[in-house]
Formats: sequence, structure tokens, C-alpha cells
Amino acid sequence: MSSGKTIGVLTSGGDCAGLNAVIRAVVARAILGYGWRVLGIHQGTQGLLRRPVDFVPLDLKCADSAMARSAGTMLGTTNRGDPFAYPMPDGSRKDRSEEIIEGCRLLGLDALIGIGGDGSMAILRRLAQQGNIPFVGVPKTIDNDVGATETSIGYDTAVMVATEAIDRLQPTAASHDRVMILEVMGRDSGHIAMAAGIAGGADVILVPEIPYDIDVVAEHINSLRRNGRNFAIVVVAEAVRDKTGEHVRLHHALGGVTYGGIGHVLGDAIAQKTGAETRVTVLGHVQRGGQPTWDDRMTASAFGVHAVDLVAQGKFDRLVAWQHRRVVDVPLTAAFELTPLTDFDDTLVHTARGLGICLGDSKTE
Repeated sequence: MSSGKTIGVLTSGGDCAGLNAVIRAVVARAILGYGWRVLGIHQGTQGLLRRPVDFVPLDLKCADSAMARSAGTMLGTTNRGDPFAYPMPDGSRKDRSEEIIEGCRLLGLDALIGIGGDGSMAILRRLAQQGNIPFVGVPKTIDNDVGATETSIGYDTAVMVATEAIDRLQPTAASHDRVMILEVMGRDSGHIAMAAGIAGGADVILVPEIPYDIDVVAEHINSLRRNGRNFAIVVVAEAVRDKTGEHVRLHHALGGVTYGGIGHVLGDAIAQKTGAETRVTVLGHVQRGGQPTWDDRMTASAFGVHAVDLVAQGKFDRLVAWQHRRVVDVPLTAAFELTPLTDFDDTLVHTARGLGICLGDSKTE
């Protein structure tokens, strides 16, 4: 692509720390490296549905260091409203994909860079394929469950927030002879729980990939007490199932359903089986906010620059990824074909067991 081209950038799906750092890198590389025009699309695909299209020209004035350290996304985002089955006011569903494709054409985009997780990335790819839109994807999700990349934007910050929460819970747990339970996000993945639990020195870590027995958990806590410890820290991922094998969910006023509540279920069960006083902390969206860590800023910057370079090379339908300490790119479909969930052979699982952390099953190192 030659100078004078126009590229669009948008964020889609849930917010997380580091998104603005990606946008900043895209703007800086596109303008300084290639002399291109960059348009930021508001609210993800929602901005492309509006008429006139909801966008803002992005220049070097916004691509400063303050933008790199700011949380959230300056463009806004959405994780609702599948454009292929868009909810209408009368309760029906309508395919509005062509409207979004038309929005890209109205902006005169020569390429589109989308920053999203596996779900939103799948939708963006389908739109790009249908509309013949040159598209490059950048992975972001605190859950770290996008395939083919070792890390995603937002994951490191979320783990840091969860680790700090453990650090703060430990002294009060010891002061009051309590079992403190911390419920963290992660969707269907246990990455946040496992990494933060190890870093924070948790006694029990429960993740959805490893079935647990509440009696094993209770016995581990009791053994700590028999050995003179007056407290315990339990970290549990939101998608861990209850004793019936079902997910615990929250039903929201406007009809949304999300994971949440397993911490309180476990708190009651642990109290009954151990006689220990339990308290539950649910971090929730706290994990998405706050200034991004240096690692998220650095990774986001590398991803943004590489995404623009892919556009310059005419390499589309690609996902920017982090593998073996460097930025690479892979077919976008790789984001959906492999979800790197924690498993029995995972390095962090082996590490946790080696540290004597209970994972809820009977297996030990």
C-alpha cells in the first residue's frame, strides 16, 4: 500500500487495560512510517452501523505517552449485538452485516485493524470475508484464551490486580483467623486464577479445567490449621462448577447472564466442612480497569506496530501473536482453532503442585 491510504481501527468485546496503547501504536506507525490516515471507529461495530458512521480522525496529538498508560479504550467498545442476528426493538433478530460493510465503504477504508477477543474476532473476520475488507486482528482479553498467542492485551494487568488483592487479603485473614476466598474472572479459562494464585501465595487454587473435590479442599485447609496456620487463601476462577456440576451464574436486570457467585458457594461449603470463618471477595470488573502494566503497554505497542506493518505488506486475514519472546503473525483462524486452557500438564499446574498448593483434586507432586 502506498501513502495516502486510509485505515480504520476499532476495539470490540470487553474492555481491558492496554487497548489505548495498541491504538496509539497503530496511529504512530501508520502516520510516521507510511504517511497514512487513521480513523478510529467508536463502539466497535456499533459505530459502523450508525449513519453517519461514528468515527474520529486520529493524529499524532493523541498518540502520546499519556495515551499508552490510560485504561479502557478511547474509542469505546461493545460486546453485545451480533450483527448477523442483531436484536431489534420488536424482539426479532435481523442480519445487519451488510450495513456494517457499507459503513467501511463509506469511510473509504483500505484496511481495518480490529482489537478483540476470540468471539469478537470471529465476527469481525466473518464481516471482512463477506465484505472483502482487508483485515488484521490484534488479540486482547484478560482471559488469555485466544489461540496461537502466548499472551493477550490485558491479561498481565488483570493478573497483577488479582495478585495485589491476594496480598491485601492475607494480612486480614491472619488477623481474624479466617479463610479468605477470592473469585476472579477468566471466563472458561483458569489462567488468571492460576497465575495470580501462585504469585500471591494462595493455599488453594480452583480452575474450571481441573475437577475438584470439596472434601480434598477442606482437608487441605484443616491440615494447615493442624500445622499451626490460622488462615488460608483460596483463589477460584468464576467458571468453576458447583457440587452439582453446574456453573454458577448471575442474571442481570436487562437479560444478560454471566458467570459469578461460585466464591460464595465455596465459602459456605468450606465453613460447614472446616468450621472456619470464611469471607468472600469477588473482584469482578476491577480486573479490567486501572493503568496497564509495563508488560501490557510493551506488548500492545509491539502488536500495534506489527499490525500496521502487515497492512503495508498486504498480508491480511492475519492475527498478530506473541510466541517465543517475539511478535509474529498467524492465520486469523488460528485464534479459534486452539484455546490454550490450563491442563494437567501445564507448567503452572506443575509449579503449583510443587509449591504444595491444593488444586482441589487428590493428585500431588
